[in-house]
Amino acid sequence: MLKKLASIGIVGALLCSSAIAQEVEEPRYDRALAAGYKAQFLCSGLWNGGKALADIEADELTGSYERVENIIATLTADIDDDAREVRVPFADDMPPRIAIWNSRSGCTAMPIGYEPTDRAGSTERREFFDDRSWPMGDRNALARPSQRSRALQSVARRAFQPEVYGGKTSAALVIKDGKIFAEQYKHGHDLHTAQRSWSVAKSISGTLIGHSVQQGMIDVTASASLPQWQHSGDPRRAITIDQLMRMASGLTSDSSGARTDAIYLGGSSVAEKATSWPLLHRPGTSFRYANNDTLLAVLATRLEHIRKKKDTPDAPGFDPYSFFQKLGMTRTYAERDWQGNYILSSQLWSTARDFGRLGMLYLDNGEWNGERLLPENWRNFVTTASGPQPPRGFGYGATFWLLNKSDGIPADAFAAIGNRGQYLVIIASLNLVIVRRGYDSADSRFKIEDFTRDVIEVLDP
Repeated sequence: MLKKLASIGIVGALLCSSAIAQEVEEPRYDRALAAGYKAQFLCSGLWNGGKALADIEADELTGSYERVENIIATLTADIDDDAREVRVPFADDMPPRIAIWNSRSGCTAMPIGYEPTDRAGSTERREFFDDRSWPMGDRNALARPSQRSRALQSVARRAFQPEVYGGKTSAALVIKDGKIFAEQYKHGHDLHTAQRSWSVAKSISGTLIGHSVQQGMIDVTASASLPQWQHSGDPRRAITIDQLMRMASGLTSDSSGARTDAIYLGGSSVAEKATSWPLLHRPGTSFRYANNDTLLAVLATRLEHIRKKKDTPDAPGFDPYSFFQKLGMTRTYAERDWQGNYILSSQLWSTARDFGRLGMLYLDNGEWNGERLLPENWRNFVTTASGPQPPRGFGYGATFWLLNKSDGIPADAFAAIGNRGQYLVIIASLNLVIVRRGYDSADSRFKIEDFTRDVIEVLDP
C-alpha cells in the first residue's frame, strides 16, 4: 500500500511539474506568435500594400487575434528596406522572427528559430499595367458622370460612416457594365493600396482551382491524393478536392472556425500541419468552415501540377502570379510558407480594383480578353450549394458564399467574404460588382446586405 501511495505521489509530482512547465511555455509561444504576426504584417503592408508604417500600425496591428494583440505593441521591429526583411525579437535566447519579401509572392514568415543570414534583397521586378486601358490597366476606368454615377458615389461615401453601415471602411467600389461608377478610399489609401484579403483568398483559391481544371490539370471530383494520406487504411484518402472546396472534408482541427495559428503566425508549413488532422465525420456529410480545407485543396492542386508538368521557373505549374497578370491584377500577392506552399486560405494581399477585376471575370463567365480562363460551367459550379450547408446565415457553394436568401438582393448574387470586412459581391443578372474593404472589429461589423441593397436601389429605383 505504501509503495502504491509513493507511486501516486511521484506521478502527481511529475504531472504538476509538467503543468508548470506548460504554463511557462505558453506565454513564450504567444510572444513568438505575436512576433511572427508583427513581422509578417509589417513586411506585407510595406512592400505588398505600399502603405506607410503609421497606417500599418493603426490598421493591421490593431484589431488582430486576441491571443497576441496586447503583445504586439510591446515588440520592436527592425525593418531593412534594402533587403526587404523585417525582424522582430521575442526572446533573448532565440533568433528573431523574420519575414522576407520577394516581388512574385510577397512575404514569407520563417519558422521559429530560423537563424538570420546575410542575403541580397530580391532583384526581380513585377510588371504593372497602370497605363493600359481598363480593366487590364487603370486608364479610362471611370464611367462618364451621370445622375446614376453621382447617386452611387453618394452610397459609396456613406460606406465610410459607421453609423450607417457599421465597421471601419477603407475602400468602396461599384462596377456596372464594365465601368467604375463609384470609388472611394480612406485617408492614406488609393487605387493601388493593397490590403490583406483574409478569407476572400478562399474564393480566389476556388478561381485558381477552376483555372487548373480548364488547363486539364485536375479533376475536382477525384481524391485529393495527398501523400500524407496514402497509408493503407487511412480514411482521408476518400476526401475529394470538391469536398475541400465546400468545407465538407469531415476533418477536425485544434479550434473551430478559421484559426490556423501555427501556419499563419508560427512559421509552420501547410504540408506538415494542415495534413495532420484526423477525420471526425464522413467526407461530404458535415459543414465545418476551416482554413485547413482550403489550404489542402490548393496543396492538392499544386501537387497535381507538379506530377503532370515540370515545376520550374520556366514552367512554374500552379502559378497564381501568372494568372493574376493575365487579369491585370498586378498588385495581388499570393503568399507562401517557407517550404513554398501557398497560404491561400487568407494570406493574400490585393487592391479594391483587383478584387473588381476578379468579379468581372465571373460576370464574363470565365472569359478574359477572348481567352477562356475558367470552365464554361465554373460560375454555376462555385455558386451551387450541393454540399452540406452552414446552420445559419448565408449559404455556401464551392469557396463562395451565396446571398440568395437575402431580401431585396437577386437570387444569383454571390460573394467572397473575409475577416475584418472584406467583401466582393458579384451579381451577373445586373452586370454588377461591389467591393468593400475594411478594418472592422468584432464589435462593429459592416452590413454588406444593406449596402448591396442600397446600391441596387440606385440602379433600379
